[in-house]
Amino acid sequence: MIDLSGKSALVTGAASGIGRAIAEDFAVHGACVLLADLNLDGVSAVAASLPRAVSQQADVTSREDCRSLVDRAIREWGGLDILVNNAGVQHVAPVEDFPEDRWEQLIRIMLVAPFLLTKYALPAMYDRGWGRIVNIASIHGLVASPYKSAYTSAKHGLIGLTKTVALEAGDKGVTCNAICPSYVRTLLVERQIDDLARTNHLSPDAVVEQIMLAPAARKRLLDPAEVAAFATFLCSESAAGITGSAQTIDCGWTAR
Repeated sequence: MIDLSGKSALVTGAASGIGRAIAEDFAVHGACVLLADLNLDGVSAVAASLPRAVSQQADVTSREDCRSLVDRAIREWGGLDILVNNAGVQHVAPVEDFPEDRWEQLIRIMLVAPFLLTKYALPAMYDRGWGRIVNIASIHGLVASPYKSAYTSAKHGLIGLTKTVALEAGDKGVTCNAICPSYVRTLLVERQIDDLARTNHLSPDAVVEQIMLAPAARKRLLDPAEVAAFATFLCSESAAGITGSAQTIDCGWTAR
C-alpha cells in the first residue's frame, strides 16, 4: 500500500481531468494537496471534497502566480515534497495557419510553467533531501501528429526538461519523471475530437476510430484514474530508482 502521509503536493490543472484524478488519488493515499487551476469555482469545489486539501486560482503563464503556488504550499505545510505539472491546453491547426499568440501561449503553459514551478520548488525539496516531480507529458512528447505543432513541441521539450532535472537533482534525493499517456477521456480530448473532425472533414466517431485509436493495440481511451495511479506510484518509495524517464501508458500506441 502506497503511503504518502506527511507529504505535501502541488498539482496544476486540478479542476478536472487528469489533474483532478491525481489530486484525488494523492489525497486517498494520505498527502496534503494544493490544487491549482485557472477555473476558481471548479478547483475550489474539488478541494472542498477532499481531506487535507486547499485550492488556489492560478494562471501558470504568470511567473508571479507560479511563485505564489510554491510559496503557498510551503506556507501551508512547511515545505513541498511533490510537484505535478499537469496544466495543459490544445489547439489544432496547420502550421501555416497556426495563430502565433496561441502557439506561444501553449508553450508558456506546458513548458515554461513547468520550468518555473520546478525552479521554485527544488530548493524546498533539496532542504528536505526528498522530492518527486511528475510531468504530465503525452505520447506527443515522443511522436508527432499533424496540426499539433505547439502541443507536440511543448511536450517534446517537457521530456527534455524532465531528463535534465533528473540529472541535476538525483544526488539530492529528488526524482523527476514524465508520464506519456495516449488519449485520455477528458474535456480536453472531447474538444480535440471536435477540432479534428472539423480539420479532417470527418465525423467525431470517425476521428476517434481512424485517428485517435488507429495506431493503438488496445482500442480504447484511457481513464484519468489510470494516469493518476501511475503518478502516485512514481511518488512512492518503491519508485525511488526511477528518474529521468518518459513512462508510456498508451495502449500500445507507440509500439509501432
